[in-house]
Amino acid sequence: MATGLMESRLTVAAVRTCQRRRMWRLVVEERRRPHSRSRSAAALRATLWRETRKRMIPRRRHVMRRWALLAVFLMVGCGAAPEPEPAPEPEPEPSAGTIERLDPSFDRLVPPDAVIEHLAEGFGFTEGPAWVDRDGGFLLFSDIPGNRIVRWEPDGTVSDFLAPVYEGEHEEGRLVGSNGIIVDPEGDIVFTEHFNGRISRMSADGTRSVVVDSYEGGRLNSPNDLDYHSNGALYFTDPAYGLPSPEDRAQDVNGIYRLSPDGELARLSELPGPNGIAFSPDESRLYVADSSTRQWFVYTLAEDGTLGEGELLLDASDSEESGSADGLKIDELGNLWATGPGGVWVIRPDGLHLGTIKPNEVPANVAWGDADRRTLYMTARTGLYRIRVNVAGDQ
Repeated sequence: MATGLMESRLTVAAVRTCQRRRMWRLVVEERRRPHSRSRSAAALRATLWRETRKRMIPRRRHVMRRWALLAVFLMVGCGAAPEPEPAPEPEPEPSAGTIERLDPSFDRLVPPDAVIEHLAEGFGFTEGPAWVDRDGGFLLFSDIPGNRIVRWEPDGTVSDFLAPVYEGEHEEGRLVGSNGIIVDPEGDIVFTEHFNGRISRMSADGTRSVVVDSYEGGRLNSPNDLDYHSNGALYFTDPAYGLPSPEDRAQDVNGIYRLSPDGELARLSELPGPNGIAFSPDESRLYVADSSTRQWFVYTLAEDGTLGEGELLLDASDSEESGSADGLKIDELGNLWATGPGGVWVIRPDGLHLGTIKPNEVPANVAWGDADRRTLYMTARTGLYRIRVNVAGDQ
């Protein structure tokens, strides 16, 4: 742009210089003419203009050609310049595990691009997760050998909600702490205690009290997992997993119990190793996992709250992967999300295994969380994991 302006100014100056010189020559020539042939000033100026045009038109054409060539060069150059490359998209976080899809309907539950996230680590053995809606929402879970209930915040903060759970003397590494955790109808935290052989409640003000600790005069074995019916009755399993040995149990069987809202405790059934427990959305059926046989059973619920004969729903005893039938939850469609060999088994209500979510550590229990209940939190050995899915957990 500066070069063009300079050329324009030089051209104008050259024209003016040429005009002055030619005018002077014309005046000199005019003075030499005889008086009769002298021309007027107007005629001299006209002559000067004609001669200037003859001299400058080629110059102007030359300049215009140079400008045209410059314009063509710029247009060609601009057209040839490569477009700027878009900024690269950030690399997605690698999935902390894999997903096994066994049935096409599984994609409607777990999206093809679902990612397993690893949220926290460094625990002894994690179990019993439960989402709590108050204070903006947070997750509680048990670190059983760590003898504490852990609080995990969505911003990643980890702290002790209750420690110690068992206050007596014990060998380090024993499974003395809590296991299953649930929020009761009043919003208090209810949890099972392995070594104490009881179920306790922690109210919002921090008061700790016993919900149930005995049956027919003897202490419970080692309460494991639990679920509330909408009428306020508490159903729970009572194996001997938290005791030093099965011979240390106080009850002669590993039972399934119902604690009525008025405090009456009834033993409804028994299994070799009852563990996870959850109701179907309409509460017509109760699902129970048996860890010792790696099987899931379904019971029909009677109007009085008792259970019919249990039926085998699914048998995973032939799986070669580590892990067993453990904690489970139900989604709004009635599917089971049950920890089993290798991961979380998604099981249709009729017993069809749809697929398995496999975090890098074998999970022992799960919980629905976040405001929309579409996040499945998984407690797995020493860590905490989660995955977003397309279906909400049953309320």
